[in-house]
Amino acid sequence: MNDEYYMEIALELATRGAGYVSPNPMVGAVIVKNGKIIATGYHQLYGKEHAEVKALKAAGDQARGSTMYVTLEPCVHYGKTPPCAPQIIAAGVKRVVIAMKDPNPLVAGKGVSMLKEAGVDVKVGVLEKRAKKLNEAFVKYITTGMPFVVLKVAQTADGKIATCSGSSKWITCEESRKVAHRLRAFYDAVLVGIGTVIMDNPMLNVRLVEGRNPVKVVLDSTLRIPEDADVVKNEPERLVVVTSVEEGLPKEKRLKDVGVRVWHVRGIDGKIELEPLLKVMHDEGIASILVEGGSSVFSSFLREGLVDKVLIFMAPKISGKGLSAFDGIRVEDIKNAKEFVVSECKMVGKDIMVEGYF
Repeated sequence: MNDEYYMEIALELATRGAGYVSPNPMVGAVIVKNGKIIATGYHQLYGKEHAEVKALKAAGDQARGSTMYVTLEPCVHYGKTPPCAPQIIAAGVKRVVIAMKDPNPLVAGKGVSMLKEAGVDVKVGVLEKRAKKLNEAFVKYITTGMPFVVLKVAQTADGKIATCSGSSKWITCEESRKVAHRLRAFYDAVLVGIGTVIMDNPMLNVRLVEGRNPVKVVLDSTLRIPEDADVVKNEPERLVVVTSVEEGLPKEKRLKDVGVRVWHVRGIDGKIELEPLLKVMHDEGIASILVEGGSSVFSSFLREGLVDKVLIFMAPKISGKGLSAFDGIRVEDIKNAKEFVVSECKMVGKDIMVEGYF
């Protein structure tokens, strides 16, 4: 078996931590000896043992003279847990194959250097692109001080996210909706505007697949959110309402009394300022955000250059007049259109999914 084979397994293990380890990265580890896998591990929960340590404990004395495959450079600093690189050395691992170096300035090559100085054979860069994509949110979060922002758009073939009467359930097929729920489980927070809450009364949780529910964020500059909305009634402790009204209003107190968090972020022209909000979200440990609408919110994120990735689910339907995802964007010359690079295009049930990066 080659290095790529075992790293594939390590990457698959790493994905199991999605939604549970953030703002830490997802990491998987595989220990191989005499051509056989003797132990595996992955980072399961924020603040708990790292993948390398779990694998070493599972391997025990057999780790001596083995090869470890790990998706991210082993750490050298004390955080919630002790550093991993010294424990790999102490266990007598002979060779370490790493998918990508850690972008965290506290590590950033120091793990590789420590291993090499201890006489461990180190190889870096196996399936590196896949490892970087898996932890793209962590990379941005740790290097820029801002969360990774993904727009998820469900639209008709003629670009409408709702009909002229506001009807939007359901534009896409059930398979696409299942993918959307997997995305909610994958990312730290799902964000919508108050218009979406009032019109669609969404729950913003994970139902069609297994997975943990994200933090629910509603942009509501004037605190219009209905107190009997599903997003309030279901897991209110996971709901954050972002507003720019003065603090201490009776409605704010009632929301807080049932467990809702209310954040005050300055607004302009009746809208929450997004960049200050993203900085607050970063400071709250939110590394990734799935923006699900509506049109005004999509347009604001795109207009302010805050979008990292877009996922467009296009249904084979024509609705004619209706609401477009980016009605708030105005471009006079096509040369100034907001262009993204398509990284993937595939069928999801009857729909087409396009993934792209700005």
